[in-house]
Amino acid sequence: MTGDLMSADKTQKLSLFSLTAMVVGSMVGAGIFNLPGRFGTATGPFGAIIAWLIAGTGMYMLARVFQALAEKRPDIDSGVFAYAKAGFGDYMGFLSAFGYWLGSCLGNVFYWVLIGSTLGRFFPELFGNGSTAAAIVVSLIGIWTFHFMILRGVEQATFINMVVTVAKIVPLIVAIIAMVVAFNFQQFSENFFGGLDMPEKSLINQVRDTMLITVFVFLGIEGASVYSRYAKKRSDVGRATILGFVAVTGLMVAITLLPYANMPRAGISGLQQPSLAGALEAVVGHWGAVFISLGVLISVLGAYLAWSLICAEVLFAAAKSEDMPRLFAVQNGNRVPANALWATNLVVSLFVVSTYWSADAFNLMLDMTSVTALLPYLLVAGYGVLLARSGEGYEDTPQERTRDQIFAWIAIVYTMFMFVAAGLQFVALVCVLFVPGTLLYVWARREQNKLLFAPVEWGVFAVAAAGCIAGVIMLATGYIQL
Repeated sequence: MTGDLMSADKTQKLSLFSLTAMVVGSMVGAGIFNLPGRFGTATGPFGAIIAWLIAGTGMYMLARVFQALAEKRPDIDSGVFAYAKAGFGDYMGFLSAFGYWLGSCLGNVFYWVLIGSTLGRFFPELFGNGSTAAAIVVSLIGIWTFHFMILRGVEQATFINMVVTVAKIVPLIVAIIAMVVAFNFQQFSENFFGGLDMPEKSLINQVRDTMLITVFVFLGIEGASVYSRYAKKRSDVGRATILGFVAVTGLMVAITLLPYANMPRAGISGLQQPSLAGALEAVVGHWGAVFISLGVLISVLGAYLAWSLICAEVLFAAAKSEDMPRLFAVQNGNRVPANALWATNLVVSLFVVSTYWSADAFNLMLDMTSVTALLPYLLVAGYGVLLARSGEGYEDTPQERTRDQIFAWIAIVYTMFMFVAAGLQFVALVCVLFVPGTLLYVWARREQNKLLFAPVEWGVFAVAAAGCIAGVIMLATGYIQL
């Protein structure tokens, strides 16, 4: 995508189709290949439909908040965390930057676990579920190979982006067509409320258990607002956001629901990740699993290159805006934020090694990635409310203030619901990571000879510290099982 944006920057002329393709490309990632198994474990088609209605509405509102902020505050362009800083002060800006960076790092760990799990489909004794010793060694080799490639200035070229996009979309379309052709209405009906072997749990709990993966697969929705300055017509940006969002949501809903028409829910829940490979294999035979697995590997490796750059750029941008230590603002001769990249890949490597002791590394990394993204999203939505109430940037469009405030409030409610749906254990684990991370904030404040915390920020830190202590106790007593 880097190559596309560089060429767009010269011409400043992207059509509605090109903008929509960019939105789709930034949103469709590795998570979509894992939807059948995760939903099959939690619920049937009825619960899945409710979950997608909630997630689709909430994420659409969040997308509209990002779009409004991009239009009303075009001067803020140093990252998602900059909105949190503008609205809620320096420490909240830091926590947002740290959370977004940490979530991106955990997302990269998820990619490697997914690669290992995909290889485990063909070499089960060696790679297992993606967290065996062999899988970890392969992951570490991959991480540091990419690391030194990027240090040399290797970026994601247009050709690579095109190959990756095709590798993501074509297998999904093929899987959807095959499952539509093989649609068994009786099987779908039997699964509709979970089937005969559905564990005893309420519909609310069924929906709640799907919520974190819906957050994960929508990560990147904020990217839609980035493309506004490349548009041939400014009005195309909103239309591209809606078209891209609808297209991707349609893909995800189809990938979630269609497997219920071809095998029992219990069978879907038992599929090894990437579960779409097993779902297609049940319809067309073994070649379906191979086809999806190859698509996953190409897609994930291409996406990993982009996200490695994004991780480093988040640290780099935060350091440039004095929210992180100056150390991370250093670039090498190839204009790559080298120190930020080293810090990122060291953290990713440590988390990859830690998956060896995890009972379910795949879902743990997916859930942790989702939860760490929620704080930046919540603060963005909160700033959307503050901005609409203040009227700043609405001088020429005062009629939009009420609408944008309603969108932002709905996004806040949705994000808070996501925290509740995540469960106490994941919120506590995030605090366990955030509080030690505050040492970076202390380091940055001392470099600038600034006051450490404002009175309100001391309160925020106290709450985070209490959560950290609770998380450590839960880990020590076994209440939280990793």
